[in-house]
Amino acid sequence: MKNKNDSTAVPDTGHVWDDNLRELTNQPPRWWMVTLYLSGLFILGYFILYPAIPLATGYTKGVLDWTQMKRFNESVKQIEAVRAPFENKLKGMSALAILDDQELSTYTVRSVKVLFGDRCAPCHGVGGAGNPGYPILADDDWLYGGSIDAIQDSITDGREGMMPAFGPILSEQELNDLTQHVIALSQGTEHAVGKTLFEDQGCSGCHGEDGKGEQMVGGANLTDGIWRFSPGTEDSIKYTIVHGVNEPDAAESRQAIMPGFEKQLSEAEIKKLAVYVHKLGGGQ
Repeated sequence: MKNKNDSTAVPDTGHVWDDNLRELTNQPPRWWMVTLYLSGLFILGYFILYPAIPLATGYTKGVLDWTQMKRFNESVKQIEAVRAPFENKLKGMSALAILDDQELSTYTVRSVKVLFGDRCAPCHGVGGAGNPGYPILADDDWLYGGSIDAIQDSITDGREGMMPAFGPILSEQELNDLTQHVIALSQGTEHAVGKTLFEDQGCSGCHGEDGKGEQMVGGANLTDGIWRFSPGTEDSIKYTIVHGVNEPDAAESRQAIMPGFEKQLSEAEIKKLAVYVHKLGGGQ
């Protein structure tokens, strides 16, 4: 291919590599220089209009006096203006009334997702899917009931159930029999010796005579195969029986405490969370 320009006729810096590779001093293309000058003008204009140059005690404000916080606050005001009609309406309504109002319940679910993510998801998982050792909210299995009022009470006051530790009370064989009965209940059957222990040790007082749980005291349903403490294996079930739950005298007791949010959230926020949790998939 024939060269259009003779490189030897162009001024160079005097640097030569590999005998014939010369560093030329050609000017950049005109379009490139125009772009460079326009970029400089743009930067100058930006420095004049917006905050840009740090100083010893602050920074240049710019003639527009623009800041990210002002922009943020303006955006918040716009959002609040859109939300205001809904928020004013639900203030005087119960959680049940909000749930029955299709428009308000839809708004509530959409507007409270961030609050759920901040306050509830660390334990109950995104979308209520649950985390190890914490209840799933996206099913229809409830320790204290899944009515909208029960959910609101749980969020407001918190929950702290208690199960005694049977390790110091029962023999190893009795613990095994009781464990087998709990497993049998989840399979729709029963274990004769374990059933007698279940009744004699007062387990039915919280879990019910049929093992389906007493929601008034937060007694778990043992017949549905859904386990409060994962993984729900024989060893896991026996551990709970041996060490109990929230048992102050058992160092290895399971810990299951939900804090109350009455002093942390407003009444409206608690109602909205109750509606959201109820609609996750299991309200009764």
